[in-house]
Amino acid sequence: MRWSPPLFAEGSASLEGAPVEAVFTSDGSEAYVSQYKLYGPGKDNPGTDTCAKGTWDDSFLYRIATDTLTIDQVIPVGPVPKFVAITHDDAMVLVSNWCGYDLSIVDTATGKETRRVDIGRFPRGIAVAPDDSVAYVTAMGTSDIAVVDLKTFDVSWIKGVGEAPRSVALSPDGKTLYVTLNGEAEVKRIDTATRQVTGEVVTGNQPRSMVLSDDGTALYVVNYADDTVSMVRTSDMTELQELPTRHHPIGITYDKATRRVWVACYVGALMVFDNT
Repeated sequence: MRWSPPLFAEGSASLEGAPVEAVFTSDGSEAYVSQYKLYGPGKDNPGTDTCAKGTWDDSFLYRIATDTLTIDQVIPVGPVPKFVAITHDDAMVLVSNWCGYDLSIVDTATGKETRRVDIGRFPRGIAVAPDDSVAYVTAMGTSDIAVVDLKTFDVSWIKGVGEAPRSVALSPDGKTLYVTLNGEAEVKRIDTATRQVTGEVVTGNQPRSMVLSDDGTALYVVNYADDTVSMVRTSDMTELQELPTRHHPIGITYDKATRRVWVACYVGALMVFDNT
């Protein structure tokens, strides 16, 4: 099957784009997908992966009905949107705008962006607390993690975590935060109450995306520059395994039903690892 990038109509012009990340509603009926940048008439300044904050073109978040695989909402957000997260009550979608240096808040009831929250240079990963009280957002161009209050939208900080924090994941009880440090080849464990680092482990060069097992006992991390995936025991932050992947592993997810780990690689390969 040949896949084509989605086309969007803006006025009388058709725009072509490039999807990046997706998140599903709790019942799986809808998926929200970030649209990295748009190409076409009127979109002459789309931003890049090395952008300074500026007057870049805004982009879109789009919603897909999973039963028909059709786009039923196109929601304007900031420039170069990357990671997408949804609150557990399905009320808000959060989108990190890489070139906007901010976080879009989208009301799912109206399908509208309600505000943008300043984060800092290159916001990337997002993790929402189990009670939807706060969201943790990495500022990859710094060494810090923003803590966004999801009622007031005030921002506080976990400072000095390490170079280029990229992906974040929360334990099922919300008491522990994990972060990959793309610039330091490490994953760190943080106590969310004290905001202090309580453990760390070296995995591989440029650790990027990661995912927790459903019980929170294992962490799976793709090491982009080493072409490997690591399995880390969270109780003592010990790397138990590091296995080869195809070139440039970038995406990862965990299937609770089968306990398998799925890894997407930039060369167009999708790999499945048994976790037995």
